[in-house]
Amino acid sequence: MKNLLLLTVIIASFIMVGNAQTAMQIQGLDCYGNSVDMFADLDAGKAIILHFFMPDCGSCPPPAKKIQTMADDILINYPGMIKAYAFPFQNSTDCDYSISWVEDNLLPLYAPMDSGATPVAYYGGFGMPTVVLLGGTDHRIMFSTQSFVNSDTTEMADSILALFGEKTSVINIPSIIADLNLLPNPANNQLEVKANLLENGAIKMELINITGKVILVNEIKYVPTGEFVERIDTNPFESGLYMLRFTAGTTTISKQIVISH
Repeated sequence: MKNLLLLTVIIASFIMVGNAQTAMQIQGLDCYGNSVDMFADLDAGKAIILHFFMPDCGSCPPPAKKIQTMADDILINYPGMIKAYAFPFQNSTDCDYSISWVEDNLLPLYAPMDSGATPVAYYGGFGMPTVVLLGGTDHRIMFSTQSFVNSDTTEMADSILALFGEKTSVINIPSIIADLNLLPNPANNQLEVKANLLENGAIKMELINITGKVILVNEIKYVPTGEFVERIDTNPFESGLYMLRFTAGTTTISKQIVISH
């Protein structure tokens, strides 16, 4: 490993891992030997993008490329004001792999990093890729997702431009999922998925384990507008942390769920 990343966690009050509202401080060197001080960049008004990837993950580079294109457009008017970092999701992937991942995928926006296990856990990610957008002198998390969709690029762009004091002109397509709740959490033998849908249509639910593997898929071709309730038997699954990915139309929402027997 060329440069072991130094992680300095500065938390004013206790924040549960996976429910963080503020950024983790990361200082040290990237895999090219350049200095990294994320809090200093945030204090300078810059936006920071974190992209956590899994080696040999075919779905990890395309979102990074879409974000690269989005950021390039903004950087024309705001040079140097967006920084991005590509982290492997675990500590066993070295700098040589991270450098090749960035360079082979033509992602010059991203600084390659190593030792990503601590930050990815802090941000609650295990679905790959996990994407996080940070901004503001309060070091806030402006956006995060473990199930990247095309509309996320627009949402990220809007957040970055708002950070820079611009009023965005892009009209986002409204979500047709007004609300999504998972009860109880932690779940023992049964999980109730309750949503409020603003339009009728098909829905899809996916349960994903901590390795990112989809272990359950439930698709319903037609659901009417209004309250939707579905119960999932959790007895077949081991105790642990999972993610429930709920899709209705073009809208996807992901929420963490703990199964505890």
